[in-house]
Amino acid sequence: MGLWDRVKKDIQKGVDESIAAVRKGATVAVEKAEELAEEGKRRYKVFELKMKVQSNFTELGGKVYDLASKSAKSPLLDAKVKATMAGIKKLEAQIARLENLSPKKKGAGRSKSKRK
Repeated sequence: MGLWDRVKKDIQKGVDESIAAVRKGATVAVEKAEELAEEGKRRYKVFELKMKVQSNFTELGGKVYDLASKSAKSPLLDAKVKATMAGIKKLEAQIARLENLSPKKKGAGRSKSKRK
């Protein structure tokens, strides 16, 4: 085998290895992009739920104020107030569940260095 054949063989081998590396890198990039997209969707859902909670708190405050100003009985006994409070509790549970799904923070799960 002559010099030219060895050079061609080495160049082809380098090209093949480069293509394989690029494919592997592209696969990793696609997987990471999918992970980030899912994390973004989860965070947006948490944000939406928190906005609903805020809206329900505003509504609850208005109902309690209205009932407290009109009657002497406790506004917490009103069915609409109880329903709004139950709705807020459900939203809080959904938020907690979604927040617990978040990926571990960097450094979490790493063991501390062993002391000698």
